[in-house]
Amino acid sequence: MSDEQTGQQPAQAKGQQPAQQVELHQVYLKDLSFEAPNSPMIAREQGQPEVKLQLGNASTMLSEGVYEIVLSLTVTATLGDKTLYLVEVKQAGLFSLKGFNEQQLEQLQNAYCPNTLFPFARETVASLIGKGGFPPLLLSPINFEALYVQRLQSQQAQAEQAQAEQQKPSS
Repeated sequence: MSDEQTGQQPAQAKGQQPAQQVELHQVYLKDLSFEAPNSPMIAREQGQPEVKLQLGNASTMLSEGVYEIVLSLTVTATLGDKTLYLVEVKQAGLFSLKGFNEQQLEQLQNAYCPNTLFPFARETVASLIGKGGFPPLLLSPINFEALYVQRLQSQQAQAEQAQAEQQKPSS
C-alpha cells in the first residue's frame, strides 16, 4: 500500500531523521603492485621470514550519500636484510551511507566499510603471493572497530595534552 492509502507519512515529512541505509554498490581493485626483487636467489636462503602489514583507508564523497572507500594494505616480507616480496593492494568499494550523523558516518567509513572490503583484499594478497612463487600468506582477521576506537582515543589524548601544555604558566 502507498503512504496515502495507509494514512502514514514518510519519516522526512514528519520532521524525523530519514531511515538509515548502508548499501554496497561495487567492489573493485583500484591499485595493485607485487615485487619480488631478490627472486629467484632468495629461495635458496633458509630462515623464517618477517612479515609486516601496514593498513590505511581513505574516503571520498562522490555524490550526496555515496562514498568511495579505499582500503590500502602493504605487506612486506623480509629474510634478514633482503626483501622476499612487497605487495600493495588498494581495494575499493562504492557505498551509499544515508541517514547518519557525522560521527556515525565517520565510524562507518573507518570501521564498517574497511571491514567489508578486507576479505577481498586478503584474497588478492594471498593469490598474488602464491603466484609469485611463495607460500600463500593468510592474513588474520582485523578488528577495524577496535583500530578506529584506538585512533579516536589517541587523538583525544593528544588534544588533551596540547590543551594542558597551552594552559601551563610560562616560567
